[in-house]
Amino acid sequence: MNIGVLAIQGDYEAHKVRLQELGANVTLVRKPEQLDGLDAIVIPGGESSTFLNFLEERGFLEKLKAFVSTKPAFGTCAGAILLAKEVENPPQKSLGLLDIRIRRNAYGRQINSSICESVTKLGAKPLEMVFIRAPKIISTGSSVEVLASENGDPVLVRQGKSWRLHFILNFPPTLEFIRSFCGW
Repeated sequence: MNIGVLAIQGDYEAHKVRLQELGANVTLVRKPEQLDGLDAIVIPGGESSTFLNFLEERGFLEKLKAFVSTKPAFGTCAGAILLAKEVENPPQKSLGLLDIRIRRNAYGRQINSSICESVTKLGAKPLEMVFIRAPKIISTGSSVEVLASENGDPVLVRQGKSWRLHFILNFPPTLEFIRSFCGW
């Protein structure tokens, strides 16, 4: 399995290391042509408007949009914002992949950051979730499966081959998770 990690900002190196530990071949993606030959992509956290500026300036946005429309994509924090169909606070462009409406920075400022554990549909073991200026899913479409919730709000969702979290995850938590994500 060849998995790309969008390496513009965020903790892309940690994603790379963990994916390699699980047996994936990993490419740190900084150019559109690096998407060729990949089976899936991970878009880590960071600042979503910075991601968009980078992608647009380098003519990368449309190629990434085409890629995620046919291959598995996984986004955390800013990556999740980029995958959402609708973004607010403020409104901005996205890849429009996941049928969710998301509100940027909905959990407050840096000082409002929190850590919790929550049960998911991924297994019996609770998953640690770290919310740092995280976005919040405001609504989901009928084809979106909620895999975990926190205080009644969806925090981990899947639609087809695309996954979306709005918290930071010690990525990925298990080999089963990556197998499920990539369809192994």
